[in-house]
Amino acid sequence: MPTKVPYRAVFLSDVHLGSSASRADDAADFLKHIETPTLYLLGDIIDMWRLRSRWHWPEPHNRFVRRVLKMVKHGTRVLFIPGNHDDPAREYVGLAFGGVEIVREAVHQTADGRRLLVVHGDEADAVVRHSRFLSMLGGVAYEKLVLANHWTNRIRRSMGLRPWSLSMAIKSKVKRACKFVACFEETLATAAAERGLDGVICGHIHKAEARTTTSPHAPRVEYYNCGDWVESCTALVEHDDGTMRVLQGRTFVEQFADEPADETTAPPRPLSPPTPTRP
Repeated sequence: MPTKVPYRAVFLSDVHLGSSASRADDAADFLKHIETPTLYLLGDIIDMWRLRSRWHWPEPHNRFVRRVLKMVKHGTRVLFIPGNHDDPAREYVGLAFGGVEIVREAVHQTADGRRLLVVHGDEADAVVRHSRFLSMLGGVAYEKLVLANHWTNRIRRSMGLRPWSLSMAIKSKVKRACKFVACFEETLATAAAERGLDGVICGHIHKAEARTTTSPHAPRVEYYNCGDWVESCTALVEHDDGTMRVLQGRTFVEQFADEPADETTAPPRPLSPPTPTRP
């Protein structure tokens, strides 16, 4: 099979570089095996909240950055939409660093003509908007939960059992969590419909999704969430015919298991002077 799979566009979010829970190596492996003219990074790529309290930046995190810069060098347009965990980058909207364009949001037009709002999604999260302290506290608790779950799954694998996500189980079974997710999706779908768009692509809540929903302003709104690279390791891709699909990154990379390991010692590409991004 080919060493790279082509897609018309690729969407990643919530890599959380700087967090102990980040699966940056898996994200870098995924990017190594795809090619696309446009890559969207939908926020929380760097977990600046965690880096402020504790510095954690192992080699796999450098590898992910190098992989993104290599894609830029080879002609991929990379748009970075900062999220709540890397919100200081919002001060640089309109500039480009290393060829990576920083934008507040984007509108992506699919091959079949649909126009989709592209955002991180924290705009629809009342806790993030109104209580930054509670949101940061929740982020720390979530990281510890994911790390504990990682060791639980190592034991499960040794027993021949499938991996299991405690946080996903909570999200799917706790009534209040289900209500929050439903409200989050409806808020973003409504925001897209009010602007005359066909749908929305986001991240933020670490729950990959691809479905049609409704809003008070439109009977059919496409809702896509590209998930995260902390637990689910998922990405959203667009095929040449406009079909949108959520990929499980680790399953995707297993197709290339016999290939040599990626480079880990190449220095990062020097940053170019900031240049304005296109509106």
